[in-house]
Amino acid sequence: MFQKSIELFNRAQQSIPGGVNSPVRAFKSVGGTPVFIKKAKGAYMFDEDGNRYIDYINSWGPMILGHAFEPVINAIREKAYDSTSFGTPTQLEIEMAELIKSMVPNVDLIRMVNSGTEACMSAIRLARGYTGRNKIIKFEGCYHGHADSFLVKAGSGMATLDIQHVPGITTGVSNDTLTAPYNDIEAVEKLIHGNREEVAAIIIEPVAGNMGCIPPAPGFLEALRYLCDSEKIVFIFDEVMTGFRLAPGGAQERLNIAADLVTYGKIIGAGMPVGAFGGKKEIMQHIAPLGNVYQAGTLSGNPIALIAGYTLLKVLKENPLIYNELEEKTNSLHQGMTRVFQEMGIDHTINRVGSMISIHFTKNPVINFATAAIANNEFFKKFFHAMLKRGIYLPPSAFETWFVGNALSTDDIHQTLDAANESLREIF
Repeated sequence: MFQKSIELFNRAQQSIPGGVNSPVRAFKSVGGTPVFIKKAKGAYMFDEDGNRYIDYINSWGPMILGHAFEPVINAIREKAYDSTSFGTPTQLEIEMAELIKSMVPNVDLIRMVNSGTEACMSAIRLARGYTGRNKIIKFEGCYHGHADSFLVKAGSGMATLDIQHVPGITTGVSNDTLTAPYNDIEAVEKLIHGNREEVAAIIIEPVAGNMGCIPPAPGFLEALRYLCDSEKIVFIFDEVMTGFRLAPGGAQERLNIAADLVTYGKIIGAGMPVGAFGGKKEIMQHIAPLGNVYQAGTLSGNPIALIAGYTLLKVLKENPLIYNELEEKTNSLHQGMTRVFQEMGIDHTINRVGSMISIHFTKNPVINFATAAIANNEFFKKFFHAMLKRGIYLPPSAFETWFVGNALSTDDIHQTLDAANESLREIF
């Protein structure tokens, strides 16, 4: 069933560290050989052996309207004839910035970069430059990319691989990175009071997606906003996952919370490698060339990536009912999975916000990394492989959220639920 994938993985390990170019792809968390994908269309991915999968990764979020969405593909094809990169300003960069500003509350200026990691790294540097302070607060289990500052108690791949300490991160960087449990406002208050006038920024996934999907507790983000205002701390929303997915204006719009800075990743490139950070003019004007906080990139504002993202975001802006459809489909999956697990007597907790959803094999509420980590993740491994065998591609880690795309059909959801039922019966 996976013969070509096995052969390709063996070959890859001779040239690529671990055989993969991003750690979670190695299937270390779930065991077995990673599946090598050849192509994708709509709600489906197809591997090198010809197997078809209903996709619940969607390139880790950006394929909101499905893979190979025709307007995006056509726009890329047409733009490529003009060349793939210039390293100069283009009109498209202005149009993209204007489109994002028209959709997202509280963004006055926005800078294009090349990845979500770069966006978060730059936002932190800007916050430090703006405030003249060095320390930041992040949350255990939240992942903001692989820049040094963010690899202290990070989620996502580090949680998947159970990496507790990353060699190469200096003591100084670690000391400047303060961590608190997600959804624990008292812990944040203690950190701020213990580091008075030293904290430049608080960065958070407004809906966590790198320890499974974990929503903010009622009042949590509001309390953080109050603390940032009272202590003159820059409040940063990492919307690499939530941006343009939970609402046209992302988590800021859906949760009605204003961030000072917001970061984006592949969503603004319709899955291509791109990112951005933006926010209040008062802060953003400190970025070079307006200010002295330096950030640069030859490929920033790459025309191929931007035309892809511009095309996708314009469709989302002009068709807001897409978000209702995504909500209905994800709710149908949620309710169906609940029935399947209840009928089999399986301890489980399902967290969902909009079209982000995850299943944790525990009867206890999952509200932060600690509660996610004590779920029965050994059971998840069995469930993952049983579902994969039945053509359902879930994230290969219990610490990743699932993403529902609007190309998913009612039949696809029914097939997913049938596969879940069969998988549980196989496991038992």
